[in-house]
Amino acid sequence: MAILDATLWVLTELGYEQMSVEAVAARAGVSKATIYRRHPNKAALVVAAVEQRVAATPPVITSRDLRDGLLEIVSWLAQQVAEQEIGLLGALFAGMRSDPDLAAGMRRILHRDEAAMVEESFRGAIEHGEALAPRAAELFAEIAPAVIVHRLVVAGKSCDSAFLDHLVDDILLPLLRRR
Repeated sequence: MAILDATLWVLTELGYEQMSVEAVAARAGVSKATIYRRHPNKAALVVAAVEQRVAATPPVITSRDLRDGLLEIVSWLAQQVAEQEIGLLGALFAGMRSDPDLAAGMRRILHRDEAAMVEESFRGAIEHGEALAPRAAELFAEIAPAVIVHRLVVAGKSCDSAFLDHLVDDILLPLLRRR
């Protein structure tokens, strides 16, 4: 755990390009060999650290109403994103552009988490007979996180209840419901 925490600290402080296994080892008080026994390279080390940090699972949606389910899941998602350090997100985004191994590992985590989030968001509505547009789940998984990250990180604004209502009512529902 100390190695993975040190990895996130070094990543946030230095960025992915400047981060080294040596710096992580020094921060964690271990040898490089100890790190390399568990993680074959820098990308694998970062992926393991991120995976350990973001092990949150989406809430179980009990509502059969699509709007209520979407509001609950985007509220949870906004909270999860808001709790992340902006420096860490920036380092990860930059690293994903330059390291295909890091990008593949992060995409694996994101796809796993998106699948769980989407399954919870739509289960009750589908069981209730809600008519969804083709690829509704895929659209949701691409759009909702992107809008939330933009709002929090790029615009520097909060995702308050008025914004989340707008996201669901004016953006997501029109896209996701079959017309």
